[in-house]
Amino acid sequence: MAHEDNPEFFKGRGAQVNTHNKFLQRKYVQDHIEGIDEPLLENSATQIYEETPKKIVSESNSPDLGNMHSINPYQGCEHGCIYCYARNSHEYYGFSAGLDFERKIIVKRNAPELLEEYFNKKNYKPVTILLSGNTDCYQPIERKLEITRRMLELFLRYRNPVAFITKNNLILRDIDILAELASMNLVSVNVSLNSLNEQLRQKLEPRTVTASGRLNVIQKLSERGIPVRVMAAPIIPGLNSNEVPAIIKAAADRGARGAGFTIVRLNGSIAEIFTDWIHKAFPDRAEKVLNMIRACHDGSLNDSEYGRRMSGEGQVARSIHQLFRMACNRFMQGREMPAMDHTLFIPKNGRQTSLF
Repeated sequence: MAHEDNPEFFKGRGAQVNTHNKFLQRKYVQDHIEGIDEPLLENSATQIYEETPKKIVSESNSPDLGNMHSINPYQGCEHGCIYCYARNSHEYYGFSAGLDFERKIIVKRNAPELLEEYFNKKNYKPVTILLSGNTDCYQPIERKLEITRRMLELFLRYRNPVAFITKNNLILRDIDILAELASMNLVSVNVSLNSLNEQLRQKLEPRTVTASGRLNVIQKLSERGIPVRVMAAPIIPGLNSNEVPAIIKAAADRGARGAGFTIVRLNGSIAEIFTDWIHKAFPDRAEKVLNMIRACHDGSLNDSEYGRRMSGEGQVARSIHQLFRMACNRFMQGREMPAMDHTLFIPKNGRQTSLF
């Protein structure tokens, strides 16, 4: 049965279930369905929750990521990408990594104020800060709240380098600030694009911009001198792995200066969410895809081993790596992302003030 014909399939959402939150002792279940006159329904509309954190910049020393500094103005993400590793973090807020992750969005309105405090720390030394290390800073609610744009204005005012990972064309709204940052080598953008197949995109990432829309983002940013790299991530063997060369060529044709990729890993609750989803969305090849994912991670869907968890190992992973290298050699030859400039930072006490 195709997923469109399945009455149990939630259209417009990635996850099809709310997995149990391991931090909670109790959960709602339907133990005696025969005794219920109506199905147990939940609010399917997106809900917004407010958080007032005391700090906004996260610092990570992961061996895979290096000394990374990142900001996530939103927790949870309406894009609904079925494979998203950030789903697990929603459990810390008492929510499920499943449907809750994409319809219960936590916003941090004070993020810009906290960022300015961070810049004004006594011993602060300029570092590149990544926006969207966990969830997309340009997801739909940003159109209304403009938290990301307010932070961008601070990056420009303080001359601090900033990097992005996004799959939303809302970033074009801020092309004025991005172009000014780019003129000083203070910005780089990673556009996530893992399929050119619109039917697959609608199932994998139900509330995201189309592939053609993301290619347009790469082109528009490149035309303004803003350095862009395409992130073909994650690659799911047996589902989108054959598209790697076409993705890299399409991005290169529109001005991308580099490319990267990761192989999917299904840690924590993601394994249950993805397994449920693929049996509903692609019942004819569900087990084949799951077995190929296992082949990349020593027989398991989960993989937390540093150095392997994002790149995979084994013959399936090696073939994907080889395909990626060949595509980059063919379509990205001689291109590179410019180095960020960390020498232009202007501390608050060093900024000229008006006499009036």
